[in-house]
Amino acid sequence: MKKTGDPASPPTPAGTSEADRDIVSISALGDPLRRALYCYVIGQTAPVNCDQVANAVGVAHHTAKFHLGRLANDGLLDVEYARPPGRRGPGAGRPTKLFRRSTREVAVSLPGRRYDLAGRLLARAVTDAKHDNMPISDALASAARDWGRTLADDVRRCAGTNPTRTTLLTALTTVLGEGDYEPRPDDGGLSLANCPFHTLAQQYTDLVCGMNLDLLSGLIESLDQAGLEARLDPAPGRCCVRILLATTERLPQRRTRPAAPAK
Repeated sequence: MKKTGDPASPPTPAGTSEADRDIVSISALGDPLRRALYCYVIGQTAPVNCDQVANAVGVAHHTAKFHLGRLANDGLLDVEYARPPGRRGPGAGRPTKLFRRSTREVAVSLPGRRYDLAGRLLARAVTDAKHDNMPISDALASAARDWGRTLADDVRRCAGTNPTRTTLLTALTTVLGEGDYEPRPDDGGLSLANCPFHTLAQQYTDLVCGMNLDLLSGLIESLDQAGLEARLDPAPGRCCVRILLATTERLPQRRTRPAAPAK
């Protein structure tokens, strides 16, 4: 039975994507009172208890408890327990529940964007280029392909043991969807309706589209039994890369993209 004052938001269903969890978390701040409680907590230099928050914002203890529980349940606040200073040993009482800013990062972008991933790959490329005395472009290609191989592991886990071509393609579609590519099956394979690196691709087309191609090529090449290939195929309103069936006539390889990236 649900106790009075428990957080109102239901548990996140198993298998829900990270993007879905982020949207739920951000939606928790839509309530002005809950937002005020959150802003107070994150503005403190140390974790605070429910009474401190309630007094600071000017609400009843049970109201603060309810909303702080919701914020913790939605991943915006972390909870820890500690006894007040000076209270130790038997008779010290139960530890106090304290709230602080969550260590989890929450970001929502519609359409989905992955600029954090682009930054991570570029940072690794600069580091590797300096360490190994190699061109940054080569280092970026290597970093992107390595990331693609990690996505291939996700595809294999999603496809299960002894996957057929159909189940592997379904798993690939799922993983690309979680990566904000918005895959759309077509007669030739998969079109990617969204560019996760849209703004960067507009400003640095050759660099970013090349990185994207290397990333998806690393993914597809690790799934060689799928009979697919990643190719540059720029067109308005979608990602510059398409996933083609191996039997599809190959497109000429291009490292530039005259058309605008997908919005």
